[in-house]
Amino acid sequence: MNTLEHDLNALRATAPLVHNITNYVVMNYTANALLAVGASPVMAHAIEEVEEMAGIAGALVINIGTLSAPWVQAMKLAMKKAADLGKPIVLDPVGAGATGYRNTVLSELLETAPPTVIRGNASEILALAGLGGQTKGVDSTVSSMSSLEAAHSLSERFGCVVSVSGAIDVIVQKDRVACVENGHPLMTKVTGMGCSASAIVGAFCAVQPDSFLAAVSAATTMGVCGQLAFSKATAPGSFQIAFLDALSELTPEKLVELARIR
Repeated sequence: MNTLEHDLNALRATAPLVHNITNYVVMNYTANALLAVGASPVMAHAIEEVEEMAGIAGALVINIGTLSAPWVQAMKLAMKKAADLGKPIVLDPVGAGATGYRNTVLSELLETAPPTVIRGNASEILALAGLGGQTKGVDSTVSSMSSLEAAHSLSERFGCVVSVSGAIDVIVQKDRVACVENGHPLMTKVTGMGCSASAIVGAFCAVQPDSFLAAVSAATTMGVCGQLAFSKATAPGSFQIAFLDALSELTPEKLVELARIR
């Protein structure tokens, strides 16, 4: 069976619980995206419960989009618990390089526990690797392919998969590289797409023990659904609804048919 087909079938058969400590802006959309693809979302950030929640979840997704000190403490507690239990951890370094505070928090999180997957745009990956990536808020100012060296550096340093979103999504793990050429430019006009992509990486990591393959399946699922959504909606407002519908209606066979991976 094709890996993409296997992973999507496994996700829907098990509906893994994905624990998200994410940002205010995207919480609702991310939860809906996880539900639509077949996973079970939980958005829990209270210090009093994050360790317990990380313990019962299939994966932990950390997203630093809207930071505050209590949330940072909760992220550290959840990451340590997940690492102790061998649960996959996905880190989305939203806006890395934009402010000193974000950079400090990211350093502290990476010291707390090594992530299984780091997923971000090219500017964020460059900044996280210390190679001088510039951000415009949380948007990338460079192409995904230009961050390949930085992605390799992060993968080697933390022993993790690095997934870089862009016109071409690039997934790296040491000497393994995959390029996913699915997607549509309108995806950049809807807030929460990247954050949902990170959450969906977590969902696939919960069912696919090879985190590189899980990240490829997630990027391909996002890209294919972006294309399917654009076939029904060509403006941002309707596109975000069509994208959720595409996630829900996507069949393993359609995913394999439309996948463009090299």
